[in-house]
Amino acid sequence: MKLIIGLGNPGREYIQTRHNIGYIIIDKLLKDYNLSLKPNLKLKVEYVKSKDSLNDFILAKSLNYMNLSGESVLNIASYFKIDFNNILIIQDDISLPLGTIRFRENGTSGGQRGMEDIIKKLGTKEIKRLKIGIGNNPLIDAKDYVLGKLTKKEIDELMESFIKSSQAIKEYINNQDFSIIMTKYNTPRNNNI
Repeated sequence: MKLIIGLGNPGREYIQTRHNIGYIIIDKLLKDYNLSLKPNLKLKVEYVKSKDSLNDFILAKSLNYMNLSGESVLNIASYFKIDFNNILIIQDDISLPLGTIRFRENGTSGGQRGMEDIIKKLGTKEIKRLKIGIGNNPLIDAKDYVLGKLTKKEIDELMESFIKSSQAIKEYINNQDFSIIMTKYNTPRNNNI
């Protein structure tokens, strides 16, 4: 069984913020699969368990604030006895240009606090993740920038990334080799990346 969990901050005030890209991708997948999440306050997640072709999967959102995401991921993975190798985290990344897609099999948190807490709580850097670039603005403090609302222009620019990301995740659910997904979907590097 695969666990796909989007990071973000719960609460109406955080809807459509840059830090909630993980939630936005999960919402896209829910729409594609015609599913809806149910909260589990004990596990500190909202999730739905489903099947695509022959493969069971779980779509989830952490109900903890970003910096405490590790507890939610560990809770649901332990509850369903999901091997850490079958977890995919969806996160924003301020160090990547807006709309950039980066699938990674492992590595450090890159300063992303949610991923940092997940690595700490799970005790491994061997965690698959999908990073979506949100860009940055040197004139705005990083904390204020990530908690700022996405503009209409940014959402328009991100739409292609959302579509490609959800397609890639569906391929992952259906047992496509992760290295093939990385090759196929990672945004090519250029002089601006």
